[in-house]
Amino acid sequence: MIDLYTAPTPNGYKASITLEELEIPYDLHVLDLASGSQKQPWFLAINPNGRIPAIVDRGNGDFAVFESGAIMLYLAEKAGRLMPADEKERSRALQWLMFQMGGLGPMMGQANVFTRYFPEQIPSVIERYRREGRRLFEVLDRQLAGNEWLAGDYSIADIANFAWVRIHEWPGIPIDGLGNLKRWMDSIAARPAVQRGLEAPPRAPEPEKIVETARRMLA
Repeated sequence: MIDLYTAPTPNGYKASITLEELEIPYDLHVLDLASGSQKQPWFLAINPNGRIPAIVDRGNGDFAVFESGAIMLYLAEKAGRLMPADEKERSRALQWLMFQMGGLGPMMGQANVFTRYFPEQIPSVIERYRREGRRLFEVLDRQLAGNEWLAGDYSIADIANFAWVRIHEWPGIPIDGLGNLKRWMDSIAARPAVQRGLEAPPRAPEPEKIVETARRMLA
């Protein structure tokens, strides 16, 4: 059994969708980020970085894993699914997973902060992160031209990138003209396991409450 510590964020959904796709039983623990639950000593013992998501594998000696990409890889290898066995195909899937972790997630995260949460609007900064987010969307769109999924079969690479691309409207990054990306998004969104994963943790509260919580965390 897996204990999942999470919250309704793109990185949190990466973990819950992966668990649902792999049909691994788990207990859900939703952290209240606004109250600082993720900074409490008990949670820092699980994730020293004080961020969600994190898991504890009770069936493997209470083994803790933090960082969303590392969690996805651990679970996929544990189940023997959602990662190619072939050396080259595995590398391709990992490359697209790293693309999300090193590029798409950080750029969209900053676009979210400066568009929605930062106490002052800085147009040049907002435009910089929106432009970079759009560029990364175009990279995905080109990869998906003639490819159903990012790296061979459906994998954790698709889940990781989807969890971020799906919120493109929140920071104001358009997907107009990116037909391959839109087709891919729709295909993933239609998967029952993905739909279940997006309900665990529950969907985020009203937009104004999201902004309020994020600004409190930035203070």
